[in-house]
Amino acid sequence: MNIIKYPCEEAVNSAISTDEPLLAVISFDGKTAIISQIDEAVEHHILLMKNGFKDTDIDKFFRIVFDQSGADWTFICPPDYKNIPYKSKRIEAFYKDGFSVISDFLHSIGYIVGINIPKRYRRHFDVMNSDNTIE
Repeated sequence: MNIIKYPCEEAVNSAISTDEPLLAVISFDGKTAIISQIDEAVEHHILLMKNGFKDTDIDKFFRIVFDQSGADWTFICPPDYKNIPYKSKRIEAFYKDGFSVISDFLHSIGYIVGINIPKRYRRHFDVMNSDNTIE
């Protein structure tokens, strides 16, 4: 995994050592991650733009905010995720893939923490438990 530390390695390593909140985007394929102090990047799409991506690329990345107490996952499944036509199956695949990719990323930077999906994003679980109709 290629891990980009923004604005620089020293700043991110310092934030890690003092347990500051961090923001990260991790590509769906798990090959690229960008990490920054939350105050430096502010939002996930801004972090992407500051690293040469388009803000619209946000739908190609898992998004987390984390520290040593845990990781909060901004659980928003794009409507075209893996071109799965059934919304419930698409969200289920996103959920499984996200836990795997996010866990690998966190482990690779030395964080062994739980992954939490904040309540405001849990409405997607209702869809996973519903029928498999096409969106």
